[in-house]
Amino acid sequence: MTDDPETPASRAPATGGDLPHVADDVARRLEAILLIVEEPQSLVSLAAAVGAPVPAVRQAIEALVDDYDGRAGGPVRGFELREVGGGWRLYVREEFDDLVSEFVGGQAPSRLSQAALETLAVIAYKQPVTRSQVASIRAVNVDSVVRTLLARGLITELFTDAETGAINYGTTEALLGHLGINSLDELPHISPLLDGADEVTGDVFDGRTPR
Repeated sequence: MTDDPETPASRAPATGGDLPHVADDVARRLEAILLIVEEPQSLVSLAAAVGAPVPAVRQAIEALVDDYDGRAGGPVRGFELREVGGGWRLYVREEFDDLVSEFVGGQAPSRLSQAALETLAVIAYKQPVTRSQVASIRAVNVDSVVRTLLARGLITELFTDAETGAINYGTTEALLGHLGINSLDELPHISPLLDGADEVTGDVFDGRTPR
């Protein structure tokens, strides 16, 4: 007599040998999220994104780190999963920074768009500044523009806020070279260049050059 496929035993939750498959599924979902995030993500936010318990996400993160670092039997990947400011994000390995910068720079157009120039100006005058702060000032999404400026080497990640995980950006020496100045103190005062400059408050630009 064959077992009834609808018996309670057949409906019991998977255990034992099925657990690796569950862990693999969590890891694959985590990879999908980590590929597109712009800021380091906490274990709690990742758990919410993939619909898995925090302990399972922690275990999957550890497995991915071992995999990317070659400790799981495979080769060391060209990228790594790094914990920064209490969150996790994928990064290019340091030894390939120059390679990636050269490739991306070669693909980029010779001129910056108007949106990129405006975003660069905000960062230059307000640094250190987060992407959300720049977006608030410009009243538009600046994610792709910030990626372009990073790829061109005109801005850089200065530090990550320990509480929010937000990355703060600033300009680079390369920008000074392009502008033909030695320091940010040589940037022009912004107020005379704005309409209604007398009404501009320090919440946006205060008319002074950056600190």
